[in-house]
Amino acid sequence: MYLAARTYYSLRYGTLSPEKLVQMAAQKGIQVVALTDINNSTGMPDFVKACRKYGIAPVAGMEFRSGDTWLYTALARNENGFEQINRFMSYHNINNLKLPERAPQLEDVFFIYPFLNFPDRLRDDEYIGVRVSERNKLVTISDKLIRSRCVMFHPVTFASRADMELHRHLRAIDHNMLLSNLTPEMVAKGDEVPATEAQLAKTYEFFPELIENTQKLLLKCTYHIDFTSLKNKQVYSASRYDDKLLLQKLAREGFEERFGAGHTYARERLEKELHVIDKLGFAAYFLITWDIIHYSMTRGIYHVGRGSGANSLVAYALKITDVNPVELNLYFERFINPQRTSPPDFDIDYSWRDRDQVQDYIFKRYGKEHTALLGAMSTFQGRSILRELAKVHGLPKAEIGLLVNDPRDERNQHKVAQHILRIGRQMNDFPNLRTIHAGGILVSEKPITCYTALDMPPKGYPTTQWDMYVAEDLRFEKLDILSQRGIGHINDCATLVQQNQGEPVDVHEVETFKNDPKVKKLLKVGETNGCFYIESPAMRGLLRKLRCDDYLTLVAASSIIRPGVAKSGMMREYIKRFQNPDGFEYIHPVMKEQLEETYGVMVYQEDVLKVCHHFAGLDLADADTLRRTMSGKPRYENELNSLVNKFFANCRSRGYPEHITKEVWRQIASFAGYSFSKAHSASYAVESFQSLYLKAHYPLEFMVAVINNFGGFYKTSVYFNEARRWGAQLELPCVNRSVQMTTIEGKTIYTGFVHIQDLEKRVVKSLIAARSQQGAFKSLADFTRRVQIGIQQLRILIRIGAFRFTGKTKVDLLWEAHMLLDNKPRKEKPAPALFEPEEKHYSLPKLRTSALEDAYDEIELLGFPLSLTWFDMLQTSYRGEVKARNLHRFVGKTVKLTGLLVTVKYVWTVKKEVMHFGTFLDDKGNFIDTVHFPDSLKQYPFTGDGVYLILGKVVVEFGHPSIEVQKMAKLPLQPDPRNEKQRHAAGIRKAAGD
Repeated sequence: MYLAARTYYSLRYGTLSPEKLVQMAAQKGIQVVALTDINNSTGMPDFVKACRKYGIAPVAGMEFRSGDTWLYTALARNENGFEQINRFMSYHNINNLKLPERAPQLEDVFFIYPFLNFPDRLRDDEYIGVRVSERNKLVTISDKLIRSRCVMFHPVTFASRADMELHRHLRAIDHNMLLSNLTPEMVAKGDEVPATEAQLAKTYEFFPELIENTQKLLLKCTYHIDFTSLKNKQVYSASRYDDKLLLQKLAREGFEERFGAGHTYARERLEKELHVIDKLGFAAYFLITWDIIHYSMTRGIYHVGRGSGANSLVAYALKITDVNPVELNLYFERFINPQRTSPPDFDIDYSWRDRDQVQDYIFKRYGKEHTALLGAMSTFQGRSILRELAKVHGLPKAEIGLLVNDPRDERNQHKVAQHILRIGRQMNDFPNLRTIHAGGILVSEKPITCYTALDMPPKGYPTTQWDMYVAEDLRFEKLDILSQRGIGHINDCATLVQQNQGEPVDVHEVETFKNDPKVKKLLKVGETNGCFYIESPAMRGLLRKLRCDDYLTLVAASSIIRPGVAKSGMMREYIKRFQNPDGFEYIHPVMKEQLEETYGVMVYQEDVLKVCHHFAGLDLADADTLRRTMSGKPRYENELNSLVNKFFANCRSRGYPEHITKEVWRQIASFAGYSFSKAHSASYAVESFQSLYLKAHYPLEFMVAVINNFGGFYKTSVYFNEARRWGAQLELPCVNRSVQMTTIEGKTIYTGFVHIQDLEKRVVKSLIAARSQQGAFKSLADFTRRVQIGIQQLRILIRIGAFRFTGKTKVDLLWEAHMLLDNKPRKEKPAPALFEPEEKHYSLPKLRTSALEDAYDEIELLGFPLSLTWFDMLQTSYRGEVKARNLHRFVGKTVKLTGLLVTVKYVWTVKKEVMHFGTFLDDKGNFIDTVHFPDSLKQYPFTGDGVYLILGKVVVEFGHPSIEVQKMAKLPLQPDPRNEKQRHAAGIRKAAGD
């Protein structure tokens, strides 16, 4: 019997997984084990599962520590006791309180204190833990009451004394100190290894009462987890029956709104889904999701429902998603089916500005006791392990870099490096930090603390101590309340159109968008810059190769762009078959039968299910489990091996040729872990169409929305370029017209103050307030009287051209600024004047400036030129022989052209050499795609941002042109004239000195 055992969820302390701990206990013949991880209950579900597997009775507990000081250990008498332990720990985490030195009195919890630090008077629920090294000190204690409270305390922390070294490294990492500086209080005792019952009895043989006390204590404790029943809130309204009726009413009303009269098949499917939802107990889950969506829509908060939930017609009727599963032949069983062992989940995307408001509603609506963010676990991985270990060994920075970047280097053959590599292999995949899932929220029937203690990360909401995989095991249905900037683009654009053009835009009219001629045209030619999910160079190229101008093709494109399809070679094969549907043969009749829609290519997660089920004969439950286990998570490794063996065994029994089976498996293996469900791709495609519609009809407002959401594949400068390309008049920030964010008036776009580097928010806030209260600024002097600002901040505004309305040059304004502020920061808030004071006029020498100097100021303050383009700043007037728009006329020919570097993609060849795919803009603002093979790249590498002169061969793949680069060099810019003047002045001073 182990009264206290720790796993590696005692972060940077324990060295055993729950499975390993229980396995070793079983090998030692132990019948009862108490899991007491430090200040957390993360590993409890995995621990209980392992105990069931090995026939061991689990006891739930927790060790409470303050820093390195052990305060006491709690053991739960039952499930209620475990909840009390979690609630106690959660209270202190959530309120950021220190743990008390004396344990609280909890109804179903026992507490064990250190032998060297226990209270003077013990309660009935309190005991004293006596370690092996402390047992002989008992002879000095004659108090029978105290002796009756003593139990043998033999913690288990590592597998053997050899693992003590791994433990010490973890402790040094935890304390961020050298190994040599660790003190005994920081580390576990060397004897904290598993022992047999006989060994424990022998160790405490002269103190039989300790053994008896320990046995009696553990006999009072039992713990059980139900892994079969749903843990989410089970009732939304008054009862499950009322939930059933309410869901039916809402779904049928929503169906009428979506479909109107008729649609017999769709109606039958709706009723069938409602029956399954009720039978499996998911009605409350649907209603809670509907409630969140209803709250959002009544407040004008735009959302996108995606993921496998879009397979549900009920979800479509409730407006949880805008994906019509009937149109796309999405089968509900991918989302919910009687064979599916894992609960479903909905993914709901909101703008990054709105998500917090929605989360706040959920916590207030369902209560903090029943609501929590889903945790996540960050693990030790790869290079980060070596870096951490090298630091605790005190290696110099250069040696750390060498070890991390090239462990096999012969200079890493010394003992310390080899020791680090050995420890590092042991640490791989160890939990390191508890973090937060990207958007998961749980709403439970019982208090969340029945299942886990809660942390309070900076996000500000209680968070579970275990992750989504444990939640799935416990049968929690999570709600993914996610944020993405693409939604911000759409929502903000609709608002800007209303403000700038007075036109209302309903972004939910997706069916109209799908058939819009302007949208189809943009899609077909890959004019998708700024549009959600379809603006990357690879996606633009794919759209052109597929000549994509319809919804269904875009749905497929959204999935085949994923790494799995590309890696397997099936993305290229899909394009080839799409362009020539009669020019290929299916590898097997089953593939034709199941995948004819996608030309025999597995494109969606559902395709993996189809192939595994119909080709290999796995049942749908096994097929879905196989798909999920191929995500590469270590916890599923045993399950994966079993299903792979079953896949091949079934194929052999069906008489398939070995080479066909292997090829089908190769496609599955390289694809399944990275694929989308068809519903997910469809959801993305809906959002893409919304973006496309807005860009096609309101391009300037759309680009402003993209700029203001700071999201997209490219740098902000690319979106300013796109706005100019679509006819916008771009203006630098202006103290009389601009605000924090970028704005639009007619076709004029005013750059927001937010883009100016080092400009303080308080200055912007002050100037906007002054302008709104007393009107536009009339001069620099007027500005300095009304706005609280220092000389350095004022210089930034002058240099960016924010006072160009005065008609004065920047140089004049800078002189005037120094005279007005006298180089002293303004600390007091300016008081409004009753009368405008007479302005002083200064006589200044005539100082000239140039557009080139302005452009260099813009580069320094914005990161890119706005009044000029990079091409305008070149020393040469040469712009190349060809442009992006006419590349197709030069296929097979070597051409010379110029391009502004936008982005570079790094790729490893089969020979382990680096090659690049580049994206450039020509001087007209159009994209050029380039390929840089290793030989060319070695001689002509990229040398940073700028405009390049490119020599290369025009090639075309499936109708999409690109340049195979042979030579490349960055073109020099005209120098900043001010630098020339400074050098000239320095030369004169030097000559005078000589």
